[in-house]
Amino acid sequence: MRSIPDPGFAGDDGRADPAVSAALRAYADDPRRGARAALIALQGSRLLVPVVAVAAETEEDDDGLRRESRTDMASVLMTGRDGRTALLAFTGQEALHAWDADARPVPVSVAQAAEAALADGAAALLVDVAGPVMIVVETADLQQLAQGRVLVELSDGYGWARPVR
Repeated sequence: MRSIPDPGFAGDDGRADPAVSAALRAYADDPRRGARAALIALQGSRLLVPVVAVAAETEEDDDGLRRESRTDMASVLMTGRDGRTALLAFTGQEALHAWDADARPVPVSVAQAAEAALADGAAALLVDVAGPVMIVVETADLQQLAQGRVLVELSDGYGWARPVR
C-alpha cells in the first residue's frame, strides 16, 4: 500500500485564511500602503496551486473524430500583456473555483509556490486572479520567498530575513 506524504496542512478545509483575506482587502483599499502587509500575511499561509488536465496525445477514431488518448496534469501559467508569465495560485477553494471549477487544488506554502513559479520560468506569482482581491508577487519578492526568506516589519520599514531553524 502506498502512502501519500502529508503536505503539512492537516485539517485544512480549503477556506482562505481570514487574516490573509483581511490583509488583501486592506491592500485593495490602499495598494501602496497595504502591499507589504499583504505579503507578510500571505507568506505564512497555505496557497492552492491549480492543476488542470492537458491533452498530451490525441488520436483519430474510426469515424475520423479526434479524441484525447492521454492527458497530463499541469500547473497553470498566465501570460500578461507585457509577455511575462505568472504561476496562478489561490488563497482558498472559493477563489479557485471562481476561476475554474474543474481545477484540482494542490496545497503549498507560499515559498513552495514561489519556487515552483521560478522553476517554471515565471516572473511572478499571481494570487486570486478571479478575486475577490488579486495580488501579484514578482521579481525580488518572488526570489526572496523562493529562497525561504520572510518579510519582516522593522522600525524604519521592511526587510528580508532568513528564519532560524
